[in-house]
Amino acid sequence: MDSMTKRLGAEFFGTFWLVLGGCGSAVLAAAFPNVGIGLLGVALAFGLTVLTMAFAIGHISGCHLNPAVSFGLWAGGRFSTKDLIPYIIIQVLGAIAAGGVLFVIASGKEGFSVTANFASNGYGEHSPGGYSLIACLVCEVVMTAMFLIVIMGATDKRAPQGFAPIAIGLCLTLIHLISIPVTNTSVNPARSTGVAIFVGGWAVSQLWLFWAAPIAGGIIGALVYRLLGSEKK
Repeated sequence: MDSMTKRLGAEFFGTFWLVLGGCGSAVLAAAFPNVGIGLLGVALAFGLTVLTMAFAIGHISGCHLNPAVSFGLWAGGRFSTKDLIPYIIIQVLGAIAAGGVLFVIASGKEGFSVTANFASNGYGEHSPGGYSLIACLVCEVVMTAMFLIVIMGATDKRAPQGFAPIAIGLCLTLIHLISIPVTNTSVNPARSTGVAIFVGGWAVSQLWLFWAAPIAGGIIGALVYRLLGSEKK
């Protein structure tokens, strides 16, 4: 098995775990009677998926798990152009596979409705808190930009070594703590796509925002870090 195949395989399973663990916690456990984990638990679950996979596959693929991260690292000079599209395709496939597994599990409970409770991202009437399109756009751009600043800073060779997965996982947790009420938190087009295609309808029609905003935010964050973190010659 060549190096690229191994890297793509790692990205597939890493993104699969992110969507299954993060969205799975929201769909299956967030409001479970009496002992539901709530928004705090869902936020922590998303952070833990990235933290665990960063340790597990970071040395294989870089553990992007997210097209916005791949675009950001490319813009920041940390990722090659030729690998960008293959990474994005495999991340989306991993997310869809996880969405399928989650759908099979969740639909095993009587009364399950995929259109009402499948961790999809939305704006306007489909925002958990009823936030407007502009509010959701700004939120996704800013949150993803901050995510990339943390990722690039934590993985900088000048940063303390070995702690990057912790910083990145906690950053994603914090992002969810802030923005679940706004958009249900995307900051990841693959994560959004992986569940939206099973919901269909409104979730697919609003999916454009959760591609455009995170990718724009990722590129902005990477360029900001590239400017601030550049070493003097």
